[in-house]
Amino acid sequence: MILDLSLPEMEEYVKNLGEPKFRAKQLFEACYLFKNLDEISNLPKSFKEKIKDEYFSYEIVAHLKSKDETEKIAIKFPDGSIVESVLLKYKYGYTVCVSTQVGCRMGCKFCASTLNGLKRNLSAGEILAQVLYFNKILGGNLKERKVTNIVLMGCGEPLDNYENVTKFLRLVSSEDGINISQRNISLSTCGIVPQIYKLADDGFSVTLTISLHAPNDELRKTIMPIANVYKIQDILKACDYYFSKTGRRICFEYSLISNVNVKDEIIEQLADILKGKTCLVNLIPLNSVKEKNLVGATRKNAYQICEKLTKLGINATVRRTMGEDIEGACGQLRNRIGGENV
Repeated sequence: MILDLSLPEMEEYVKNLGEPKFRAKQLFEACYLFKNLDEISNLPKSFKEKIKDEYFSYEIVAHLKSKDETEKIAIKFPDGSIVESVLLKYKYGYTVCVSTQVGCRMGCKFCASTLNGLKRNLSAGEILAQVLYFNKILGGNLKERKVTNIVLMGCGEPLDNYENVTKFLRLVSSEDGINISQRNISLSTCGIVPQIYKLADDGFSVTLTISLHAPNDELRKTIMPIANVYKIQDILKACDYYFSKTGRRICFEYSLISNVNVKDEIIEQLADILKGKTCLVNLIPLNSVKEKNLVGATRKNAYQICEKLTKLGINATVRRTMGEDIEGACGQLRNRIGGENV
């Protein structure tokens, strides 16, 4: 797909088509303005004919707007795959939450993305398309982008799709494109240890966010199958390495599940394993997923836990709940629309 290409790669692609080099710049700008092929007025019909099979295409099969101004789309690609993306409005600007896979094979019990397993990886361009779509509808362009931040926290495990995700990071942070700084990008992972080291060694500087959700391996195994492969101490060691290479504070996500991981002694364990680390604990009042039979703790309880962690010397915050009235949790909308076919 053409949207997978950087500008130098697009120049080579155009050259191989026997077209002049300046066509690559025109094509690149059209892609980043997220124009349909018919909308591109400065490309000749003969050129469009050559690229039509490689040009991106998509269908928005749902576009929901929340009372809190959150927007959520279900985007369908030509092979029938459906993924979700979310636009979040904050005081500092707009954040887009993107999906990196069609489904997910990690099997976390609190997440709707895993209900039908992993169908396939998204390409770099398919991830980028989610950002460019929202930038377009907000009225942004290459000179004045409207999307300011990105979180890779939608459907899928980003580090399970390492090559495409890192290609996306290079594309979206390139000065040729919409140039979103990697410091404004957060990547959430359940903790694939070798890939955390690789991310650091490959020179990336995104904010690393670890889906932790438990302070000990035994409890974590009951809600996150990945805990059977990687121990918490190994994940923390990898995080220390990432911090040493990037200087970026690590964020630990902790979904609050009633009667599972919210007891005082469990929260004290969480404080113990994170003590002395440059990190933030992001407490998440869980969006209930009916298929999983899990109930989230109340926001009142979340603030009580936040206060407890703060007193124990851990920097903590409670995530603002957004988009709950439009099925804001990962995978909910996608599964309702497509069911087992997505």
